[in-house]
Amino acid sequence: MDARPEVPSVAGVGEFGLITQVTAHLRQGPSVLLGPGDDAAVVAVPDGRVVVTTDVLVEGRHFRRDFSSAGDVGHRAAAQGLADVAAMGAEATALVVGLAVPGSLEAAWVLELAEGMAAECDLVGASIVGGDVVGADTVVVSVTALGDLVGRTPVTRAGARPGDVVAVAGRLGWAAGGLAVLQRGFRMPRALVEAHRRPLPPYAAGPRAALAGAHAMCDVSDGLLADLGHVAEASGVCVDVDPGRLEIAQPLRDAGAALGIDPLAWVLTGGDDHALVACFPLDEQLPEGYAPVGRVLATGEPGEVLVAGAAWTGERGHAHFR
Repeated sequence: MDARPEVPSVAGVGEFGLITQVTAHLRQGPSVLLGPGDDAAVVAVPDGRVVVTTDVLVEGRHFRRDFSSAGDVGHRAAAQGLADVAAMGAEATALVVGLAVPGSLEAAWVLELAEGMAAECDLVGASIVGGDVVGADTVVVSVTALGDLVGRTPVTRAGARPGDVVAVAGRLGWAAGGLAVLQRGFRMPRALVEAHRRPLPPYAAGPRAALAGAHAMCDVSDGLLADLGHVAEASGVCVDVDPGRLEIAQPLRDAGAALGIDPLAWVLTGGDDHALVACFPLDEQLPEGYAPVGRVLATGEPGEVLVAGAAWTGERGHAHFR
């Protein structure tokens, strides 16, 4: 019997060999003046201001290789940063990636990871312009995303005002439902599993909200209640969420029934869908893609998020070190 052909590992390919293979296939957009290959990249900043955000994914905590392919992890890693840029009302231009991996890891896994990240960047016209690769005992992916405000004022978490309409663009609860399904050893409903593996952030909704005059905005990465809590605290207001306005899609209902979980909990507290939640003036028409889910109150405890006028007694979402 013929021996199984040896699969090149990261250690076998070497640091610079791996970087060469990864960067050979990266596409560079018009904002990139100098791409990978030098000490640093050069990216054009026509606006004169740069939006910058960083996210870190750790194997076993943020992803599992038995749940997700390398391409899935690449999509998720890029999506986190790209969604944060969109939540400022900006347009993503470039990503810088830090990667720590065991030397025994197959080099093909890293190449597939890079392909997934590049494909996610293609959705918004951003480019991967550089990064670093180091050895480690587990896989860690760090992504720094850069964005351009295109002359607009950044939409922060601190501008919500009493009377504002709270609205959401994108899906809520799907990724959390998918993770719950996978953790129980199932692979269905497939739509939820795929939502956990590869989120679908509404990138265009961020700049659209800025143009529509949104007072405040946030990426929903930790859960609607948790991230609205950041908005409420930064703005010094109280927010009330109307659960009757939240969409609970059929796949969530099916999974909830099968697992004995109220799917509303996923919608309210589940993260990683990277929907956008924004606060708009009451009398203004909501931009395309946004649906109202609550109000900013003129009364109540600053920083508090209510559900149907009452305090939420459970966990509000994901929090590290809890």
